[in-house]
Amino acid sequence: MVRDVAVTPVVSGVGAGGLAGMVWENARRDPEAVQFLRPDPDHRAWPSPQRTVDAAPVTCRQFRDEVTALARGFVAVGVAAGDRVGLMSRTRYEWTLVDYALWSIGAVPVPVYETSSADQVAWILADSGAVACVVETPGHARTLAGLRSDLPALRRVWQIDAGALVDLVERGHAVDPEAVAARRCAVGGDDVATIIYTSGTTGRPKGCVLTHRNILLDVGNATAVLPELFRAEASTVLFLPLAHAFARLVQLGAVRARTTLVHVADPTGVVDQLQRFRPTFVLAVPRVFEKLHDRVRQRAGDGRRATVRGWATEVAYRVAVAYSRRLDTAAGPGTALRLAHRLCDLVAYRRVRRVLGGRCRLAFVGGAPLSEGMAHFFRGAGILLLEGYGLTETSPALTVNRPSALRIGTVGRPLPGVRLAIAGDGEILVQGDVVFRGYWNNPEATRQTFTADGWLRTGDLGSLDADGYLRITGRKKEIMVTASGKNVAPAPIEARVRAHPLVSQCMLVGDGRPYVAALITVDPQEFSRWRDARRRSGATVAELREDPALRREIQTAVDRANRSVSHAEAVKTFRILPRDLTEAAGELTPTSKIRRDVVRERYAADVAALYPDR
Repeated sequence: MVRDVAVTPVVSGVGAGGLAGMVWENARRDPEAVQFLRPDPDHRAWPSPQRTVDAAPVTCRQFRDEVTALARGFVAVGVAAGDRVGLMSRTRYEWTLVDYALWSIGAVPVPVYETSSADQVAWILADSGAVACVVETPGHARTLAGLRSDLPALRRVWQIDAGALVDLVERGHAVDPEAVAARRCAVGGDDVATIIYTSGTTGRPKGCVLTHRNILLDVGNATAVLPELFRAEASTVLFLPLAHAFARLVQLGAVRARTTLVHVADPTGVVDQLQRFRPTFVLAVPRVFEKLHDRVRQRAGDGRRATVRGWATEVAYRVAVAYSRRLDTAAGPGTALRLAHRLCDLVAYRRVRRVLGGRCRLAFVGGAPLSEGMAHFFRGAGILLLEGYGLTETSPALTVNRPSALRIGTVGRPLPGVRLAIAGDGEILVQGDVVFRGYWNNPEATRQTFTADGWLRTGDLGSLDADGYLRITGRKKEIMVTASGKNVAPAPIEARVRAHPLVSQCMLVGDGRPYVAALITVDPQEFSRWRDARRRSGATVAELREDPALRREIQTAVDRANRSVSHAEAVKTFRILPRDLTEAAGELTPTSKIRRDVVRERYAADVAALYPDR
């Protein structure tokens, strides 16, 4: 190993009751604190006895009581400690309620993305041996109905939208609340808390077995070093899928710290809910901020449109980036730059912050690489993007940048209790109580993911600087080796290309080829604006993908990315694909990671066209 860095844990003990214990502790310490706000609650799914003009509040006491009521229902229908129960729903209050109700009786929630295909659902429920499943919609229920013959262990299915949770509560009236208390107190730190299946970019999803200890120590140490985010006076709007370990970490952190949480089930309504509830921080993948960044720059993206507003927007962008970069120097921003920044704040940056509700100054960002230019722009505009790093296998958080310890371009320093090392080949290795016990029903995959001396192989490549900040340089399995023997990590270059407003997705190719090339998709909304401005209304990307003007626009994104790498790593040419990549077509995971093998196979003709002499 080249070097390693470890941080002493702040939280090391695990109390009785496992993950559900915090619900009872909150009800004891601050029963009237508002733990959740439920926008437009569906009374058929779960009733709301209280109501305000904006939303139905759920206090810590009420949440404990509702968790208990639902837990009694699960006991009444025979859900036993250790039973796996699937949970397939969008991000909503009932998702969190089911999570904690199952934990409070020692059962094991198994999240399933609500966008999963029938094959994916069948695999996860069969592999985990789920005895029951909570689903959200009639469509989900129909999917499971068609799979029942392949799922002999599955005894029950409850549909949230059909009022099944309310019915469970009715069944639970016959169960003594002390039965739930006894089951909760019997849960230990080493008991299995959840099985989370990986996104399956390179094959069948694998079930990561996480214990109550794994998750409690990760959440406890993360919230301890991020008091600006996780505190009783704070609030957040959660819109990422709770089936993802990153979003679930924030759910757990918010409950632990009594931070008010608002769920948003419909991603298309996120901006409205952000402006309605005005959170103090948000959780997002980089693509969310790339889209916001695109909105800000859309009128300045074409240098040939010499509009005053476009020029002013471009100036504001450059000032924000320059101001942020100067914050990292000993001298700081000079007088002229501070004055320019103040003026830009009045005319531009306040509009950016208003999109997030006006109170948000911090964002927790993970799941994919974030370009440095974008991080600098948002910091200059008054929103600090705290990039972090982790894996489902590590509960999930390992590192994070903090407001008081920020280094843009890195994913921060290790959380307390985490030990990181860099192997001789550059792979990031991990040890600590947050590391999972292994893959469910897959001892061979478990064996392969650990070194002989007990380090978890992350599969990611990185480096540690002198101060212990981690920089991600690529994904080991994604490293391409060109015909000349040059190793190329695609993710950083792809992120820089995606920073252009017109670009939606970028995937590099070039393994075994003479040079690096790219498959690029165009953002549908930005394309409509770009096309209409050129009086090409009605034309599709497929019709214009060889258009010289469109290719020139995309070439600017490629040229900007190429300036950050060596000549051998630079993208020499590209193809614009006829449509955007989608999850529905199987080309993206639910967290928008590209399924590279699928795209290479589906667009083999476009890849071949990039190498006409081969």
